[in-house]
Amino acid sequence: MSLRFPLRARALGTVLACALFVAGCGNAPKRPEDQTAEDAYAEARADLENGAYDAAIRNLARVEALGGGTLISQQALLDKAYAQWRAGEREEAVATLDRFIKFHPSSPAYDYALYLRGLVNFNDDLGLLGKVSRQDLSERDQQASRDSYQSFKLLTEQFPDSKYTPDARIRMAYIVNALASHEVHVARYYYRRGAFLAAANRAQRAVSDYQNAPAAEEALYILARSYDRLGLDELRDGADRVLKLNFPDSRFLRDGLLAPDRAWWQFW
Repeated sequence: MSLRFPLRARALGTVLACALFVAGCGNAPKRPEDQTAEDAYAEARADLENGAYDAAIRNLARVEALGGGTLISQQALLDKAYAQWRAGEREEAVATLDRFIKFHPSSPAYDYALYLRGLVNFNDDLGLLGKVSRQDLSERDQQASRDSYQSFKLLTEQFPDSKYTPDARIRMAYIVNALASHEVHVARYYYRRGAFLAAANRAQRAVSDYQNAPAAEEALYILARSYDRLGLDELRDGADRVLKLNFPDSRFLRDGLLAPDRAWWQFW
């Protein structure tokens, strides 16, 4: 599944437009000590538009220092978080957004801050290494996905009419599927290595916490087979009944657990 990231939001842009117009009227560049917050922000915006994220981060920090709690300093915080994210500084971006959320709870851009924090932690791109090794998203550490989900959840609950909410809901569904797949991946790992109790526990967690996720089908199958190997016939029959009731045409009932595909490097 591929989800497109939106263009950088200008939550406070309308308010700042006049100030930036005035700041841009001077002909000669000002020395750093003579710069206003508007001057520094105009430079930072140019850096952002050119993809010069490191320079933008430095200029936006200067805007914060010069702006002193004004709307332009609020916008600088949001833009700095965006620049940090695009520069690959995820932890720094989250810290910047947490600071914005803590100190500006009444900001008109509060919904965007929640949305951006969700985006910073959301990542469906495995990168080159993941593609080469055939790593699946469900195999990666899922804490960032959980953090992303919580940010989107707060957004949808507190701002149901926000323009960011529809996209947040789509991403929440995607995250739930990824988290469920992660639990099933771990359960499958344990089952194939004969750790049937651990496999049953992880499969049960997937079934209980993510009932409507597609991965629940395989979770139920692993749960039933793990109970069977543990000699827990009554629990096995119960899991089988639920599987057949909810997935009567399940491929797992027909084929069992398929052998995993191997990446090229596993043949050497």
